[in-house]
Amino acid sequence: MRIGVLALQGDFAEHLSVLRRLGVDAVEVRKPGDLEGVDGLIIPGGESTTIGRLLSLSGLRPEITGRALEGMPIWGTCAGMILLARDADRLLEPPLGLIDIKVERNAFGRQVDSFEVDLEVPKLGDRPLRAVFIRAPVIREVGPEVEVLARLPDGIPVAVQQGRFLGTAFHPELTDDTRFHEYFLSLVKN
Repeated sequence: MRIGVLALQGDFAEHLSVLRRLGVDAVEVRKPGDLEGVDGLIIPGGESTTIGRLLSLSGLRPEITGRALEGMPIWGTCAGMILLARDADRLLEPPLGLIDIKVERNAFGRQVDSFEVDLEVPKLGDRPLRAVFIRAPVIREVGPEVEVLARLPDGIPVAVQQGRFLGTAFHPELTDDTRFHEYFLSLVKN
């Protein structure tokens, strides 16, 4: 199994590190052609406007959407989730529209408003998952085909799945808990 991590901007190195600790062949995706031989893709956190612009400038946007339509699983974390959404506020480039959600960018505030919380994620087992939120988006609308995997204590969805596409408003790559990466890998295997 070979997993690509979009390496245009953001915390791609952290995802690569987790994948390699799990014994996965993980590669950086920077330009068209880098997706060749890749079985799944992670779009990391970072600055969603910048990543969206670089997707267009690099020529990767049509290749990613084409591979998605062919069945390649994709997981977006934070900014990556924004880019997978059907609709996102204040983006200069349109999102990829692969998950039927509407998101609000930086909904929790500025960098100083970042926080951590334990989440119940039944698909990952009984043990709570420590989630790191950094200038995180909020999912405001969830389409009928979207499964909510985790919510904040106030009920706001923060992890979703639609078929082979995952979105998390937080950063699993910034903790030692590899369960979300393992879950994504199970989607790729199936």
